[in-house]
Amino acid sequence: MPTIRFSGDEIECDRGAVLRDALLDAGESPHNGASEYLNCRGHATCGTCAVEVSGDVSEMTDAERSRLSFPPHDEDSGLRLACQTHVQGDVDVVKHPGFWGQKVQRDEETGRDDRRSSESVEAGPDE
Repeated sequence: MPTIRFSGDEIECDRGAVLRDALLDAGESPHNGASEYLNCRGHATCGTCAVEVSGDVSEMTDAERSRLSFPPHDEDSGLRLACQTHVQGDVDVVKHPGFWGQKVQRDEETGRDDRRSSESVEAGPDE
């Protein structure tokens, strides 16, 4: 049974589970701020469930690729839509700040991504 590591929690789910659904079933959310209520409910049209995922997951769908190619997202950001990502094995998930979770912070000294979750940064609908 795969394990999702998210915001300091470990969540078990069935292999092939949709990441968004597994997070919501565990009382977690792939959304920031008001996007928890203002989202497309898993149809890959809003982009508010964008997360950073590392581990064994499904390939990107055409719908996901299409949505991530529109601002404020960037197809090359490395983010995935939780509503389109199927968990195949153990994964680490990070939700970045911003209404769409698109604000991947960069450490200016090292040039590396700052792996803060949405819990460490208050993200309002204007961000």
